[in-house]
Amino acid sequence: MTEIRPPLPPFTEESATAKVRLAEDGWNSRDPEKVSLAYSLNTNWRNRSEFVSSRQQAQEFLERKWKKENEYRLIKELFAYRDSHIAVRYAYEWHDDSNNWFRSYGNENWVFNKKGLMEKRFASINDLPIKPEERKFFWPLGRRPDNHPSLSELGL
Repeated sequence: MTEIRPPLPPFTEESATAKVRLAEDGWNSRDPEKVSLAYSLNTNWRNRSEFVSSRQQAQEFLERKWKKENEYRLIKELFAYRDSHIAVRYAYEWHDDSNNWFRSYGNENWVFNKKGLMEKRFASINDLPIKPEERKFFWPLGRRPDNHPSLSELGL
């Protein structure tokens, strides 16, 4: 079976923006199996201090992540693109089992193969403890509504 995940490289501003939104939508689904299908079988990640080297490991990583990060809501924004590379910035809000809220800020660099599957993902992330009243992401769990402000519009 040939896996193809449009939009495909080389990216334009329009196709890179669409790829970023598709990634955001996938991660907001919090469905590890579905999300893992966007990655090549031999995908390589650096996520904080964790290293992933296959689609199966990516799925297992996501399963652990979303068990820990409750009420996860994410916004991604295109930062730059070239050929098969996309750079994004993002923020997500979540709380732990003790109901401590966080806003996690990050940057990712992505490399895609010709079929549009992500082969490399390098993420740098910082967690900021926030008070519940400082939250900015309130849409129902799942896909961010199209009319919800972007990171830039929120001043993040």
